[in-house]
Amino acid sequence: MGLSAVIVDDEELARRELRYLLERSGEVEIVAEASNGIEAVEIIRSHGPDVVFMDVQMPGLDGFAVLKQLIDDRRVRMPEVIFATAFDQYAVRAFEVNAIDYLLKPFEQKRVTLAVEKAQARRAGTTSAAETQIETVPQASATERLESLLELLQTQAASTQQRPRSGKVVVRSAQRLLLFDQREICFASIEEGAISVVTPTLEGTSNVRTLEELLDQLDPETFWRAHRSFVVNIQHIREVVPWFKSSYLLRMDDRKNTEIPVARAQIKRLRELFNL
Repeated sequence: MGLSAVIVDDEELARRELRYLLERSGEVEIVAEASNGIEAVEIIRSHGPDVVFMDVQMPGLDGFAVLKQLIDDRRVRMPEVIFATAFDQYAVRAFEVNAIDYLLKPFEQKRVTLAVEKAQARRAGTTSAAETQIETVPQASATERLESLLELLQTQAASTQQRPRSGKVVVRSAQRLLLFDQREICFASIEEGAISVVTPTLEGTSNVRTLEELLDQLDPETFWRAHRSFVVNIQHIREVVPWFKSSYLLRMDDRKNTEIPVARAQIKRLRELFNL
């Protein structure tokens, strides 16, 4: 049984990649695409798709804000929702417990195909082979699963806000474990699953697994997720460099004067920070 689908992502390349993988599966008809959360709400309301593939981080309304608006509008037939997420392990468990699927970027054909199969099974009111291994209770409706997911994520966010933040960050360099004051960190980045931490004097690695985990240790007033792969200390930005197509680079004050791209979704925040 084929599914009608909407793709929601603020990155055109990500939408194009996911459309290609879904078309290869042969089981999905993509009826519309949206590039932001506000547009997504209207498109989902008007098209009533079976399934929505939705990015979590978007300008305007993020994926969860879109979800809340749809749940609050009882006229909407809730679709199955498959999130694109970079959340940590706790949040991923929340997706699994509520039978909400997720895709990690970059997308893989096998994982996309599995997500489609699970959505088909849920839409048909059956249980797929993959879900049989983790589901031990009767399936809830799409709305009930999504409401439960939102509640779990809100609880997680509240506990994170209450968690005390250490003034020191551990950086591994030359087989030594060094303690740095947060103020000394210029930026952190992730590449191939490894977290690098850069200060004005050295570069090392962190023992955390994700940038989200690192951000939990840092002062939110000082550190900013300028790009999905970079967290920057705004006090260590030396220069804001206009780039092509109204985008920007951040030139940091580390030894290499590293240039960090600003994600399109973060340009508004950049202008607010520096009154651009």
